Amino acid sequence: MKINLRIWRQANGDSPGKLVNYTLERVNPNMSFLEMLDLLNEQLIKSEQSPLEFDNDCREGICGSCGMVINGIAHGQAKLTAACQLYMRNFQEGETITVEPWRATAFPVIKDLVVDRSALDRIIAAGGYISVRNGAAPDANSLPVNKADSDRAFEYATCIGCGACVAACPNASASLFTAAKIAHLALLPQGQPERKLRVKKMAEQMAQEGFGDCSNHGECQAVCPQGISLDAIAKMRREYIRSLF
Repeated sequence: MKINLRIWRQANGDSPGKLVNYTLERVNPNMSFLEMLDLLNEQLIKSEQSPLEFDNDCREGICGSCGMVINGIAHGQAKLTAACQLYMRNFQEGETITVEPWRATAFPVIKDLVVDRSALDRIIAAGGYISVRNGAAPDANSLPVNKADSDRAFEYATCIGCGACVAACPNASASLFTAAKIAHLALLPQGQPERKLRVKKMAEQMAQEGFGDCSNHGECQAVCPQGISLDAIAKMRREYIRSLF
């Protein structure tokens, strides 16, 4: 199939960027989106042009590396799908596809589609951890956890830290990402020692990094490849209020 591409090219964070047009003629519908970009890079290298830079690693929708905006939607139009798991059969013959990096002040462009997402790491470092000695797996089984709480904690723990929530949010808020970790640990006994301090530190770090606040648009939930609900943000709000007393 033939695909027309409009891709954001930017040499570095200090240089102006622009959308550049490319055409691919031999795209297999069973290719993943990233395999299609690999094909583009082969074409660019053969013509002695600079290859496109884009983040990727596992290509299995697990690591969260492959963040990009496809036709105006973080990760593309397929629901509950990271960009690496999006396939070219989701597009039409001759379609024009626009590909851009995550857009947020806290995610400065490094090159082309690659952005610096280390702000998310710093939010986790501020409080998204436990300090108790948990022991080996058999010891963990000795701590009874309510099944409903366990299921909810697991849902929140599935966050892959891709940053799609930030890219989709009109406020560039990292609330869903931050809330997922806060809610995950707040529901488990291992997370109780730092419970109050955790939410304060992570919320403060999120603000310091330049992310906006949540105004309940729900765009984050719509594009999250793991389907994490806005309920996590409500849980974070309650945890923050709880930490004040």
